Amino acid sequence: MPFAAVPKCITHRMARRLALLVLDVDGVLTDGGLWYGPRGETLKRFHVRDGHGIKLLRAAGIEVAVVSGRKSAAVRARCRELGVKLVMQGVEDKSQALDRLLQRLSLTDTQVACIGDDTPDVPLFVRVALAVAVSDAHPLATRAAHCRTTLPGGHGAVREVVDWILAARSPV
Repeated sequence: MPFAAVPKCITHRMARRLALLVLDVDGVLTDGGLWYGPRGETLKRFHVRDGHGIKLLRAAGIEVAVVSGRKSAAVRARCRELGVKLVMQGVEDKSQALDRLLQRLSLTDTQVACIGDDTPDVPLFVRVALAVAVSDAHPLATRAAHCRTTLPGGHGAVREVVDWILAARSPV
């Protein structure tokens, strides 16, 4: 399976140590747009390659968690479809959410990667081993990240990062 070139921010050693990928939703798993239905329900568009990437990562033994500031039935449904059980929605303090995840999974910050796009993700970026901003992230998030995707949120950026991690974990 061909992988994207691994950026210098991801080392083989770091990639082998990763046990958890934390994902934001709006602007990462989606393009950040919100569609409202006639009854006020929020609709979201997810990219199938991101979903397949999540499945590949989980098959490689890396757990996936979704931490979002918003609540959405669509997110619940998509995570259920992908087998993602660690779903935290309506989160005001993502750093506290990470603390709960680390405690639940008996992990440390050095075993965590995170993909985000905006300032609520920065508190995670400054803690984790690998902080990745999507290509269209807010400048403050981009500056706090270790590296940046070539693809924008909701358009395969998660799969791009998964490919990097899996390629970096492969024996050299």
